[in-house]
Amino acid sequence: MYRSKKYEDFAYVLDIFSPEHRPLQHNIMIGKNELIAQMLGEQFFTLLEAAISVKHKPLIGIRMYIGRDVPRSILRIIRRIRYEDLTQNAKNELINVVRKIVESDEKRFIEFFNTSTPVTPRMHALELIPGIGKKIAMKILEEREIQPFSSYEDLKKRVGFQDPVKALTNRILYELMNVDEKHRIFVREPASQIREI
Repeated sequence: MYRSKKYEDFAYVLDIFSPEHRPLQHNIMIGKNELIAQMLGEQFFTLLEAAISVKHKPLIGIRMYIGRDVPRSILRIIRRIRYEDLTQNAKNELINVVRKIVESDEKRFIEFFNTSTPVTPRMHALELIPGIGKKIAMKILEEREIQPFSSYEDLKKRVGFQDPVKALTNRILYELMNVDEKHRIFVREPASQIREI
């Protein structure tokens, strides 16, 4: 089966450190004027390590362009990583960044509530969101048939689902932390053990 490549155009900086603080595997060369940044992609929640020029050191938590035409002298993607590869600082920042993405891209996540489908004959994708059981899932399905949801506030009012942002954030974090999770609704498949971008 053909799978399209999933490239991130924007990512959030989770942590930055110098190579001597944490030697990289895979014999990857880091220049003497480069730092290592751990980042989270905005679209597919891809965890990445990048080499960043000391001169262009970004702030932690900042959103930056990492697309294909970014100058290599400023940033180059080294590899995809997994949750367990993150520094403690990066793990701490991850929660804030995921929440920020969920809050700022409301339209994208509301679309999930409007269009999601069953993942198995007995379970709907909605039930993978913490706090949504069969009863609330049925209410969401009924309400979206009448009229699609327009916002988190609309979802709260019509269904009584109290904190959609927190629930979505928790689901995304769960998918990032659990490599073996087979139902991935927001996060792309985890990186394999071998080097992969």
